[in-house]
Amino acid sequence: MPAEIRRTILNVQDTYIEGWKAVETPTKLIAAMAIIKNPWFGRGHVENLRPEIRDVGPEVGALLTKMILDVAGDGVEGYGKASVVGMGGELEHAQALTHTLWFGNKYREAVNAQSYLVFSNTRGAAGTSLMIPLMHKDDGGKRSHYQTIHVSVQDAPAEDEIIMALGASIGGHPNHRIGNRYEDLKEMGHDVDNPAGV
Repeated sequence: MPAEIRRTILNVQDTYIEGWKAVETPTKLIAAMAIIKNPWFGRGHVENLRPEIRDVGPEVGALLTKMILDVAGDGVEGYGKASVVGMGGELEHAQALTHTLWFGNKYREAVNAQSYLVFSNTRGAAGTSLMIPLMHKDDGGKRSHYQTIHVSVQDAPAEDEIIMALGASIGGHPNHRIGNRYEDLKEMGHDVDNPAGV
């Protein structure tokens, strides 16, 4: 069964000043969201979620990816995903649709990413905060791109809905100066090329 989409929302933020200092190159955060009907709502405990995952995941993944790329083009540096399921559903329903390659790979492949998609999932009523964590699409240790997009939708999710979201950044967080994970590893005496000692 195809996704039943009530509405899509695109949120774009540009930051020009952060920490009392102008940002040399303004950074852009993009959140693409789809409010969909929870395909498992009202059905009690459903043991096998895979049929709906296969139907809904690729469709919504492709839609949200296009929304991101329509704004960012080939400029995506940071990326992530998130979902909020309404109170009539299970947290597992939100996780089912976001923690699947049928959803995430649409985005990952479109931006030719090497890192995994960081994520958050929660359950709540309309207006619940949607937090989309981001990290660099190719380098998980690049802390300049550790960011969070924080949004909410006043009338969603309804109890029978799920908000699915993808996030992107063009540029790192404004005026970043905390260094990268590799600097810590080096100072702690670890082999930066082989941090696990393998």
